[in-house]
Order: sequence, then C-alpha cells, then structure tokens
Amino acid sequence: MSGRRTSNNRIRGPQSALTDFLASNNISAAQISADYERRRREAQQQAEQEAAANGTIAEEEEQQQDEREETALQKKKRKRAEEKALAKIKETKGSKKQKKGKKGDPDEEDSDGALAMYSKSKPLPGQLENCEKCEKRFTVTPYSKTGPEGGLLCVKCSKEQETQRKKDDKIKKQAAPRGRQRQKQSNLLDGIVHDGAVSLQDLCLKTIADNVHDVDEFGDLPENLFKRLSEIFSKRRVLTTRTLDLFLRPNMDVVDITDCGKLETQDYIKIFSFAPKVQTLYLQQAGQFKDEVLDYIIERDVPIKHLKLYAANLITNKKWIEFFARCGHRLESLQLKWLNCSLDDEAFAHLARRCPNLKRLKIKKSFRLGDPALQDMRKLRKLEHLSLQFKESTSATNLVDMLTAIGHRLRTLSLEDFYYADDSVLETIHTHCTQLEKLRFVDNDVCTDTGYANLFANWANPPLSFIDFSSNRSIDCDKPEGTEDLTGLSTTGFQAVMAHSGPNLKTLMIPSCRHISREGLANVWDGKREYPCLKTADVSFVKTMDTPIVAGIFKSCPRLKKLTAFGCFSVSDVMVPKGVALIGVPNAQDSIIQEGGYDFDVVSSAGQWYM
Repeated sequence: MSGRRTSNNRIRGPQSALTDFLASNNISAAQISADYERRRREAQQQAEQEAAANGTIAEEEEQQQDEREETALQKKKRKRAEEKALAKIKETKGSKKQKKGKKGDPDEEDSDGALAMYSKSKPLPGQLENCEKCEKRFTVTPYSKTGPEGGLLCVKCSKEQETQRKKDDKIKKQAAPRGRQRQKQSNLLDGIVHDGAVSLQDLCLKTIADNVHDVDEFGDLPENLFKRLSEIFSKRRVLTTRTLDLFLRPNMDVVDITDCGKLETQDYIKIFSFAPKVQTLYLQQAGQFKDEVLDYIIERDVPIKHLKLYAANLITNKKWIEFFARCGHRLESLQLKWLNCSLDDEAFAHLARRCPNLKRLKIKKSFRLGDPALQDMRKLRKLEHLSLQFKESTSATNLVDMLTAIGHRLRTLSLEDFYYADDSVLETIHTHCTQLEKLRFVDNDVCTDTGYANLFANWANPPLSFIDFSSNRSIDCDKPEGTEDLTGLSTTGFQAVMAHSGPNLKTLMIPSCRHISREGLANVWDGKREYPCLKTADVSFVKTMDTPIVAGIFKSCPRLKKLTAFGCFSVSDVMVPKGVALIGVPNAQDSIIQEGGYDFDVVSSAGQWYM
C-alpha cells in the first residue's frame, strides 16, 4: 500500500507542445543528448589516437589540414547555399530597417538574431571547417585561432597571424607619439637640443603659451624669460594687440618682441605710453612702424639707446633724418634690416654725422645704400660691431678705405653680398682688424684660396669663436670643379682657418664651399686632432663630405651639439653620438633629423675607413 500511495501522490504538471510532439513521434531528448556526447567522445578519441601515432599535437594538426578535401562540386554547392542564405537574411534586415517608428518589431529582432547566429556560430572541436584565409579544410580543435573576420584559421595561418601580431606590437612600442616627435624635430631645427627630460621652466612657459587667453599678467619675470615668451608667442602667431599688454610694464627699460606682424601703428605708440623710459627697443617684422611712431618718440623724448627694427620700410627718408638729428646723440646701437627703399645715402650721411657714439651698426637688405655710405662710415670712430649687406654694387677700394679707418676697434665684422670684394679686402682685414671675435664673409666669387690662407697665416688676431664663409666658391658654369687660381675657399684656406682658430672655434659655417677636397677635410677631422669648443657646424653642399669624415667630426669635436649636412649625398648610415643632432643627411628611410643615441666611440671602427 505504501508503494501505491507513493505512486498516487506523484504530481505531474502540464506538458508543453514540443514535449507532446517529441513523444508522439518517439523522439527522446535524452537519446539525442546521449548520441551527441557519444559522437563528441569518438571524435576526441580519434584525435588523441592520431596525435599519439604522429608523436606531437602540432604534427597531428598540420596533417589534419590535408585530411579531407572537398570536391569542386561540393565546394561550389556549399558556397552557393551560404551566399543564398546570407543574401536572404540581409534582404530581410534591410526591408525591416526602412520601416520607421517600429523599434520593437519582433520580426526585425528575429532577422538580426538569425544573422548574428549565422555569422558568429563556430564549429565545435572535432568538426571540419574551412580556413578563413587559405580556405583549406581542417579539423577544429580547442586551440584553433580566430581570424580577423571571425572565422577560424588552420595551424599554418594561425602561426603566421601570431608572428605578425608580435611584430606589430614591437613596432607600436618603439614608435614615439607623432605629436611629440614632431615637436622634438622642430626644436632640433631651431637649435634646441634637450638631453633627457624637459626642464620645469620650459614646461611652465609652454603652459603659459597654451593658455595665453587666460593670463592677465606675467608679473615680475626676468628679462630672459620675457624674451623666451616673446619667441614662443611669435612662433605661434598669437602676439596681438591684446597679448601685447602682457609684455608692457611702466618701469621696464627693455622691449624685445620677435614678431610684430599683427600689431598696428597705435600699438607701437602704446608701448611708449606704457613704458616711457624704454632704452632698448627690439622690434622684428614691424611693418606698421611708421612716421607717426617716430614723431611720438621725438616729441616725448624717449631715451632710446639701442634700436633694432626689422621690416620697418614705411618710414620716409625725411623722418629718418629728423630722428637722427634729434635723437642720434643718444644712440649706441642701431640695427636696421629689410628697409628696402626707405633709407638712402643722404639719410646715412646724417646718421654718420649725428650719431658719434655708435658702437654697433647693422644695416642689411637696404636697396639704396652704396659707395657713399661706405665713405661716410669712416666717421664712426667708436664702432666695435659692424654688419653690412648692400644690394647696390660697391667697389673694393671704398671697402678697404673704410676697414682701414675703423678696423682696429672692430670686435665683430660681417660682410655679405659684396660681390666685388677681392683679396685686397682680406689683406686689409689681416692688417688692421686684430681684435675680432666673429668674422662673416659670405657669397663671394672673387677672393681666392690664397687670399683666405694669407688672411689666417701669422695673423695677430686671437683665435676666432665664430666663422662664416658660406658660398665662397666659383660660379663659373664652364668650370664646375673650380678655376686654376682656386677661386673661393678651398683646401689650403680651410686648413689655415682651422689651424689658426680651431682650438677656440665654437661655430663654423662653410656651406657650399664645394672646392674643399676630401683630403683637406680628412686631415682636419682625422679623429686625432681635437676641437674642444666647437658646438655648431654647417657643412651643407660640400660634395666631398662622406661618412668617414662625419664620423671624424664626431670624434674630433667632443662638445658638438648640432651638425647640418644638407646635400652631402655620400653620407649615410652614420652612428650619431648621444646628445648630437645630425640634420639633413639624405636618407630616404629615416627622418631628416637624426638624434644621437650612442654612448660608445663612433670612430673606433671608422679608423678602417681612413686606412
């Protein structure tokens, strides 16, 4: 009775339609599950047996790639069925999306689910599948990799994908952020070389420049930081009427603005109304600096002693004459550039007569100055720094007379574009200029190599710290290798330069001096002679420059920071020392700027190149 009571107390709930259907057709869910597990165990046992027979799992998986190949007809039928099913599902999905306002449409959800199930479903281990890349038939294992489109990969394609992924990860780790690398190269071209982390001061200046519109005033910053901020603002083109107020203080006596391109005439007048005691005024790109500004300076008697104006070409000659007459007695430094036609010989005559205390004179890119200006320049007996670049032709005789009169006091001398200057000018410099620290003599095709050699031979002048002999070469197209008298700076002259000033030289500029031989370069930079002060060198377009000589420069110049070598096509694959910027080497696979990263001796093996 207890058994009957137990069976009678058994509670059965209602059966689903699916359960009734399966029971009526003698289909057992348990039997289906048991058959699936049995097939899975058989496939796994078969895989293990084949792996044991072959020795390793890797060999077994590669053999399974060729285990079964579909016939052409079977493959064609299978692809056709897959394409037809996908097209039908996509068509259903597209038609459902066209119906607006039916976000909860069950038909659309069914089609999306069917598409997702069709595309994302993966075969189970033991089943056969086609490789996504090579389309070979292989047996799926628990270790099968997934391809980029979601399909499975065979053993060979899996290994290739893993190898490529490791390479990509390595390149991604080594590559620097693009923005940071670009800024770094920009700094190197500007001559700024950072060793290690950027200083806290530079970070603060950069933060100020990034938030310039939120800054009310700079406070009591030192003059060098004002100069640095002016350069940053000018480079970013953010120095405007509003930001100009940040650089003005009532008690300041120095105003130095690198780029005034966005300032108007009234802005210049505002400078002197804010700072009426300005003694040093440096304004570059001052295109709107006109007669009205000079009138304000004259009327308010602004005590300017040092004046530098670039591109102030709207000032008339009459106003220059008046300015020299009223304020010239105070001037100690006058630097004018890109004046075009606004300053002529008549105005310069007043300058020479009214400015007796000038110690520094720089006039460049002036189209109306010539021999009369050179003659009047002999009256400036206190000059110590002279920089000239005239567009009009001048005679060598007037240049010699001027240097004879004032050369004995000069400490820096810069002569550019004096096309008719000959060896007599170099001889005058040798005789009368014996206190020079800086010498620039560029763009000349008349002086000979003998003249340069005689200039430095037994010269009473101390060793120079700055030399610029750019573009001193023959320009005769019929004789590209040079004339018989060796016009321009050549081997003998270059060796004389380095023999005289090499130990004290800090900056050397010899671009386009293409007549210097390779033997002359190798003799100077042989890795044995040392030039301990040289920090900056430009050897661009010296065609004899090659890789061993550049290596010799690195060895002979332990304090070198920047080497420019544009157009030196024989230089390649150079190991750049740490802390040195090599700019312009024509290597298409690298950046135009190569920053050094080697701590070892870069010429230890280069000695074989000289042997």
